[in-house]
Amino acid sequence: MENHEVPHDDATPEVDTANLVSELSKKGYNYLKEELLEEAEENFFQILEYEPENNYALVGIGDVERKKGNYKRAIEYYRQCLQHHEGNNYALFGLADCYKALQEYGKAIEIWEKYLVHDENNITVLTRVADAYRKVKNFKKSKEVYLKVLEKEADNAYALIGLGHLHYDFKEYEAALKYWEKMMLIHGENIDIRVLTSIGNCHRKLKTFEKGIHYFDEALKAEPKNFYALFGMADCYRGLNNHEKSLEYWLRILENDPNNKVILTRAGDALRNLDQLEKAEEYYKRALNIEFDTYAVLGLALINKQKGNFLEALESLTGLLVNEAKNPRLYTEIAECYMELGKKEKAFEILSRFMRTGQRNARVSEMLDKLKD
Repeated sequence: MENHEVPHDDATPEVDTANLVSELSKKGYNYLKEELLEEAEENFFQILEYEPENNYALVGIGDVERKKGNYKRAIEYYRQCLQHHEGNNYALFGLADCYKALQEYGKAIEIWEKYLVHDENNITVLTRVADAYRKVKNFKKSKEVYLKVLEKEADNAYALIGLGHLHYDFKEYEAALKYWEKMMLIHGENIDIRVLTSIGNCHRKLKTFEKGIHYFDEALKAEPKNFYALFGMADCYRGLNNHEKSLEYWLRILENDPNNKVILTRAGDALRNLDQLEKAEEYYKRALNIEFDTYAVLGLALINKQKGNFLEALESLTGLLVNEAKNPRLYTEIAECYMELGKKEKAFEILSRFMRTGQRNARVSEMLDKLKD
């Protein structure tokens, strides 16, 4: 009897690699969109088992690492992709964004410039380049690129806000206002709170405090605990010598941030100007318990001076001169203490010492002239 065996094939069935890679890639990018980073990464690594140089997988893993904040690891994958696929836009974009996140703006600019060779009209990249030039304090190049964006899209919010910040950084407050006010015209009531506080800050710097108060007030209607709006309000009232209102806003900041030494010192200043000396002393000491602060020490010295304790005030003020040798306020306060103690020669000497620093100050010059007379 013949033995009829059932035929069988020992060979492994052939895998359709192209389709499998395509499916893994689609799944990986869908996971990425849904922020399911581990699942996305797993799919991309599977692709690399079949195609170690696959650009979608290398960029995908770079994107996963970038989203996780692992910028240096992300850079490795983007660079690996660019070794095999020079000019890959997604790898260039991701790479530049990583350098930006690492505050390596020079490298970010270099990569984005390469990207623009392939896509010179990409507004997203152009605004990023302009932002990076702003960060490295290249006013001319930054402005040039922002304006290029506005030529293509006249109401581009990123460019208008960026130009505002650029001019603000270079102390051109009126020019900054022009761009931020244009944002107000475009967006009206839906304006971003950061634009309101930025306009307020321009007015604060220009000493048009009443106008600044209006914008900070609008910001506080939208967000009552916003630090920048509260700070702006307090500082504008301080500029108007309305210490009572100023104190109100310093205290509102301290409700949310009780250990902010700068604000504790500002609250101390407001209380001192309101002649609430014991309370002011308390705030200055609270600031100094957190960390040394020049202005808190100055505040305590001024309280001593106000109380007639000129020797104690002198000790604090001369101590501050060690690290604040160019601060004219210290010299005038020290000189006034010496004059109260009847030591006019000492007062003349300390004011002359300031003049030898090479600086000029109207109050110092005025006091010197009086002493000479």
